[in-house]
Amino acid sequence: MSHTKRAWKLQEFVAHSANVNCLALGQKSGRVLVTGGEDRKVNLWAVGKPNCIMSLTGHTTPVESVRFGPDEEMVMAGSMSGALKIWDLEQAKIIRTLTGHKSSIRSLDFHPYGDYAASGSLDFNIKLWDIRRKGCIYNYKGHTDCVNCLRFSPDGKLIASGGADGLVKIWDLTAGKVLTTLNLHCGPVNVVEFHPKELLLGTGSSDKTIKFWDLETFSMVSSTDGNSTPIRSMAFHPDGLCLFSGGKDLLKVYGWEPSECHDSIPISWGDVADITLTQNQLVRASFSQTNVSCYVVDVQVRASFSQTNVSCYVVDVQRVHPFGGVPNQEGQQQLNSSHNRKSFITERPPTQSSRQASVPKEEAEEPTHDNEDEKETSTADIKNPEDYREIFQPKSRISRSPTRKMEPFPAPPEDVPSEPEPVKKPPPARKTTPEPEPAPKQPVKKTPSKKESEEPPENSAISAQDFLPKSEQPGNKKSTFVTDESVLQTIQNGHDAMSAVMSSRSKNLQIVRAMWTSGNTKTALDSAISMRDPSVIVDLLNVLNLKTYGLWNLDLCSSLLPQVKDLLNSKYESHAEAACNALKIILRNFGPVIKSNITSAPSIGVDLSREERIQKCNACYNFLSEIRITLEKKQSVSGKLGNLYKEVQILMSTMD
Repeated sequence: MSHTKRAWKLQEFVAHSANVNCLALGQKSGRVLVTGGEDRKVNLWAVGKPNCIMSLTGHTTPVESVRFGPDEEMVMAGSMSGALKIWDLEQAKIIRTLTGHKSSIRSLDFHPYGDYAASGSLDFNIKLWDIRRKGCIYNYKGHTDCVNCLRFSPDGKLIASGGADGLVKIWDLTAGKVLTTLNLHCGPVNVVEFHPKELLLGTGSSDKTIKFWDLETFSMVSSTDGNSTPIRSMAFHPDGLCLFSGGKDLLKVYGWEPSECHDSIPISWGDVADITLTQNQLVRASFSQTNVSCYVVDVQVRASFSQTNVSCYVVDVQRVHPFGGVPNQEGQQQLNSSHNRKSFITERPPTQSSRQASVPKEEAEEPTHDNEDEKETSTADIKNPEDYREIFQPKSRISRSPTRKMEPFPAPPEDVPSEPEPVKKPPPARKTTPEPEPAPKQPVKKTPSKKESEEPPENSAISAQDFLPKSEQPGNKKSTFVTDESVLQTIQNGHDAMSAVMSSRSKNLQIVRAMWTSGNTKTALDSAISMRDPSVIVDLLNVLNLKTYGLWNLDLCSSLLPQVKDLLNSKYESHAEAACNALKIILRNFGPVIKSNITSAPSIGVDLSREERIQKCNACYNFLSEIRITLEKKQSVSGKLGNLYKEVQILMSTMD
């Protein structure tokens, strides 16, 4: 039986001088990492090493998305301004600066052959770029909200995209049009991944489910049960045997025919930014402020970030069911293999003409040219020449020399906190008495204590007495009989104020819920506002933000905007975040309506419904103008909340 950990934290390091906004792992080797931050830099790292290999500069706004090329010879980064830059890592220089998006670039991917790239933006558009000819060759329109994720299919003929509108769209590159729209998710789609071989697609959403889709019939194959947290990262096994999903503090291994969870591993790794599989180890990376952390789960490499920190974790795949370890349920040993589903043809076309046949003809769009002055300002600063030559210039080595074998990350030993406890208990023996009589008593007392520790761990680990003050411990003169009620009373002391607050909040929410379920949405909203409890308004906004369609109307907007303005000035980040998300929905869905009504010419005759609509639009416009002033004062805020403020300001421009 192995005494090493199945999953462990590999490293954590400071990645940028400002907050980290994005990161990506090299999917081919699993040993390189790229990060982008608010300091407008793109930094490259070797997984497992704390020093930066190379720092790429040139962006004039914070970097919002990064991605390695299929052979890890290129890296591209998208910024908040909508500019896209591509660097050649072997030559350590920038090769392309592509512009065309009107807002922040949130998702990137390289074509499997490396000649093309795709980008998804906050402007709702997906652009297909020809890297060699420096221009956008097609613009895909169809999403009604930010494009959160996109991926090329293994054969390079399709693009799958997921948006904050909850839609998954499949685009045909040859025809230059959408093949189908998959709309069964109930929340924003955060990640899409193609099966490496079969015509199968996996999608993960904020509705806490993963859905699998057959790309021949465009029907749903299966769906997982709801997770405890939104799905933000996932990856198929290289042979397509299963799918790994990284939750906030959990790694899950899924099958899809039928839908089942093969294994679940609790790991305190936070929000995962990227995962990949290498040497039977799953590497995961995350970031927090300026730091990056790497975790290993002997299966695959996964990465995550939290503002400035980046973390890497490793998971041992050979000890994860269905590859090894203990399954969740007996008899679930068979891996997914669909014999009747077609496979992708992933061989590269032999000629240039056949390769170009897989992409659409160029649209009539202005070509994108590199600015020579911009080339001079875009630099690649090599921080670690030795690691740079080893990782990004392997071709310079003699071809006859054998290639260096990549060894898996060594696993640390398991923690064994239970054994030292019996050893630590001899000193507390009563040594204050000088008589030799206690000596024979010690072994007599020790033997039953060992038996107790080997019996139920609950008795030796936690007891009711642990929660009582010393004056009430058994053996004390003032000791009383220990009951559940006395323990609970002791625990509750000092928490009466918080308990009263939570009870009041629960009662208020029950009142609002009763009105809401009866169909009186406006009455429920007015009742929540009259309670003057910001937490109730935030809970209500969070529900409305998830239900983007069907509930929102101008009446709700005019009532909620004053509350939203107050929440933006709250000292609680969650309150301001809920307010920003509500503003985004209002501006996207009702911004054009408000603008058209306040600028329209007066009607002839009496039209009460039109006048009422104009009155509501004027009220909304006035509140939005006041909110705009508030947002301008918050320009210096950094992190996730700062990015939300900037997004809302961009959307405010539609009111001009």
